[in-house]
Amino acid sequence: MPGLASAARSWKAPDWAEAEEFIRQFHAENPEQPVPMGMRLRQIREHLERTGTYRHTRAELEFGARVAWRNSSRCIGRLYWKSLRVLDRRTSSTAEEIHADLCEHLRLATNEGRIRPVISVFAPATPFRRAPLVWNSQLIRYAGYRTVDGGVVGDPGNVDFTDAVRRLGWQAPGGWFDVLPMVIETHGDKPQLLDVPRDLVLEVPITHPDLPAFAELGLRWHAVPAISHMRLSIGGVDYPLAPFNGWYMGTEIGARNFVDEDRYNLLPVVAELLGLDTSKETTLWRDRALVELNVAVLHSFEAAGVKITDHHTESQRFLTHIEREERQGRRVPADWSWIVPPVSGGVTPVFHRYYDEADQRPNFYLDEEARARAAGCPVAH
Repeated sequence: MPGLASAARSWKAPDWAEAEEFIRQFHAENPEQPVPMGMRLRQIREHLERTGTYRHTRAELEFGARVAWRNSSRCIGRLYWKSLRVLDRRTSSTAEEIHADLCEHLRLATNEGRIRPVISVFAPATPFRRAPLVWNSQLIRYAGYRTVDGGVVGDPGNVDFTDAVRRLGWQAPGGWFDVLPMVIETHGDKPQLLDVPRDLVLEVPITHPDLPAFAELGLRWHAVPAISHMRLSIGGVDYPLAPFNGWYMGTEIGARNFVDEDRYNLLPVVAELLGLDTSKETTLWRDRALVELNVAVLHSFEAAGVKITDHHTESQRFLTHIEREERQGRRVPADWSWIVPPVSGGVTPVFHRYYDEADQRPNFYLDEEARARAAGCPVAH
C-alpha cells in the first residue's frame, strides 16, 4: 500500500544528542520536576539502547509543542505560545478514534468564535508501527472542481486533493465552499474518508461595512486555520500527525486565500463590484480592491464575533514577542518573507528589520511526502 510505505520511510531513530539537548532545555526552563534531569537522561538513554526510541512524559510533550510554536520562524503570532493547549492523543490508533479526536480539537479550538490555540499530538512511528497520518493540509479546507471549459468551481488550490478524495468515493456537492472530508491513514489499514461534521465548521459570511452589494458575491470563510500536514519534532522524536491552530490574521484570507491567482483570484471580481478602471495598472485598481477585500474580511469576522487580528496589530505584537524573548536570553528565528504581511508591508514595523533565520528545535517541518499527500498523491515523486 503506497501511503503506508511512505509512512514507513519516515521512521528514524531519535538522535541521542538531540534528545539530550531537549531534556536539558526542558529542565532549564522547568526546574521543578519529580524526576531529576540526570536520572531522566539515563532513562532515555536506556530506552534508546533497548527499543530504538523513547517516550516523552506529558510535561515534556506539552513543553515541546509550545516551544515548537515559539521556534516557528514563519509565524508572526508567537506572542501567545505559552497559551497553546496541548492534547495528548498518543493512545488513539484507529481511524475512528483519530477522527473523534480531530473533531474534538475543532470543537475546543472554535470555542463559539473565541478561537483558542490548540494542538493534538498523535503517536509517533516506532520500529514496529507506522504513525497515523492525515492527508489533508488543514482539517478544514474547501473543495475545488475542474469544469469542462478548463475553469474551477471552488478553491483551485485543492483541485488535486478533491480529485483524490472523489476517487476514494467522496460524493462531491459541487459548490464554491464545500468542506472536504478528512483522509485518515493508520497502521495496516487503507486510507479512510471521514466527514467533518457540519456543526463543527464555523463559517463567516463576508460582507462590507459600506458596500451592501458585497454580500451578493456569496463569499464566506471558515473560522479555524488548523494545519494538519506538518511534522512536529521534539527531542529527536517525530510526530507526523500533530494538527495545530491559532486564529486568522485577516490578510491570510483577504490577501492570499481570496486573492492568489491559483486560489479564488477575486481581485478582478471585487474591482468590477467597486466600479474601478482595470484597463491600466496606474489606476492601482488591484491595490484598491485588495484593501476593500481585507476591510470586508475583518469587518465580517468582528461582526460575527469570531476572533481575528489585523496585520498592523499583529506586527506590533511580534516585536513585543521579540523583546520578551530577548529579555530571557533567547533568540527569535524569523523568516522575513513570511513575517512581513502581504498588504502594506512597508508601513508595518516588522518590515524594517533583519531577522535570525536559524533552525531551532523543537519545531514544525513540512516534508515532501506530506506535501504530496496534501496534493492528493500519497507518494512523493
